[in-house]
Amino acid sequence: MHKLDYNSLKQRHRAERHGYHPNLNLRVHRSLSWLQCAELQKDLDSRFIFLWIAFNAAYATEIDESLKLSERSSFCSFLEKLSSLDQENLLEELIWKEFPNSIRILLSNKFVFQPFWDFQNGKISESEWIDQFENAKFSAQTALGAGNTSVVLSIVLVRTYTLRNQIVHGGSTWRSSVNREQVKDCAALLGKLLPITISIMMSSKNTIWGDPCYPVISY
Repeated sequence: MHKLDYNSLKQRHRAERHGYHPNLNLRVHRSLSWLQCAELQKDLDSRFIFLWIAFNAAYATEIDESLKLSERSSFCSFLEKLSSLDQENLLEELIWKEFPNSIRILLSNKFVFQPFWDFQNGKISESEWIDQFENAKFSAQTALGAGNTSVVLSIVLVRTYTLRNQIVHGGSTWRSSVNREQVKDCAALLGKLLPITISIMMSSKNTIWGDPCYPVISY
């Protein structure tokens, strides 16, 4: 697989963007801008946050408030769509390469599993969060064995979303020694997933991606 990063994707975008629908063009443009920002960061917390913004720029859609899905449901649906369009099997290749590394570690890390925090806050029992933790790991293993890439990615991204909430909502300290491992693993995974995501979207220019949130308004 050829190298996928900001520079190679931006070059491709410049060459192809005249043939894109305006919605796709805006998504790719915004997502690439944040990917560039993330790649320039030496600080892990900043890199992770900017990578999540880049992912958000790619998938977030403006829909009727009455039909609005949760953010987790939205990006899980997006991953399913992305997987179905992945003609080069880039996502599957990513999963198989990363599963022995960051993915397996994330699946075993209780600190990025929201039910663990629900237990800490007295919302569920200890046995409930442990059962859910084991079930989620089993589901990921089963999906991996069945070649269901989108399910594996969704499970892992839900963990990543928990870390995103911790950081963005002030639930952790900058450069905290407590969460270094999960920030490192989540940033590593997102750093590889984002370029693949953008590449698949650019290769699927005839696909309907929906209206992006906050369209550009000219003054």
